[in-house]
Amino acid sequence: MAILVDKNSKVLVQGITGGAGTFHTERMIAYGTNIVGGVTPGKGGQTVAERPVFDTVEECIEQTGADVSVIFLPAHFVKEAAIEAIRAGIRFLVVIPEHIPIHDMLYVREEAVKHGTTVIGGNTAGIITPGEANLGIMPDIAFKPGRVGTVSRSGSITYYVADTLTRTDYGQSTCVGLGGDPVLGSTFAEILLKFEEDDKTKAVVMCGEIGGVYEEKATEAISRMKTPVLAMVGGVFAPPGKRMGHAGAIVEGKMGTAKEKLEMLADAGAHACKTFKDIPETLGRLGV
Repeated sequence: MAILVDKNSKVLVQGITGGAGTFHTERMIAYGTNIVGGVTPGKGGQTVAERPVFDTVEECIEQTGADVSVIFLPAHFVKEAAIEAIRAGIRFLVVIPEHIPIHDMLYVREEAVKHGTTVIGGNTAGIITPGEANLGIMPDIAFKPGRVGTVSRSGSITYYVADTLTRTDYGQSTCVGLGGDPVLGSTFAEILLKFEEDDKTKAVVMCGEIGGVYEEKATEAISRMKTPVLAMVGGVFAPPGKRMGHAGAIVEGKMGTAKEKLEMLADAGAHACKTFKDIPETLGRLGV
């Protein structure tokens, strides 16, 4: 099993005719992802990578049965595209662009909850179920099928954690990029609970970062999980008041520090890992 996507997912690409959309569509297809079509208003009837292009998401769903969408569009077009996909019946949506206006993403989140759609992003590297489907910009060389799930706000940390798990023969069930923007489509808690329901996932590595409260809000879910959760938080040495990389990665006063987050996660039952080397060592102690 896996969470959110697998080899049977029927994926459409919104913005498929753009430079990034075309490039990554070809990459995703080469990996084996079941891309069934794409959407660019006004370009219906064209093809990209031998996949049909439609004017609307609704038309693409009717013709291909698509149930998942990945968005490769400029940030100011994301709200309209995401709402179109959600209202057309897409049940899982991957939002790749960064710096999406906060009010736009709040509206997308509200619509997603209303219609029962899971959204990851914005500013996400995507999601990969190794050997089955790769949605987004994940470098597949780092991943292999296995039994440990990962969820991270940072794309690069996702790759390093996956490479660590690959080299130590744990592999990954599914790797989820939560996203680095201040307002996200999903929370750590929501994704962790999906891993909890997956029989194939024997442990989850959760990688947070400074700023915001997504990590703190995961503590209740972690305390109820039977699946072990390993926690890392990037930005241990980040100076207060300075944004570090992601738009949401900024410490305000004493709130949102890496130390504070790790302590709260550990109190909830997570196994704190300060380095990548700690991950396989902790998994070994847990008998995963």
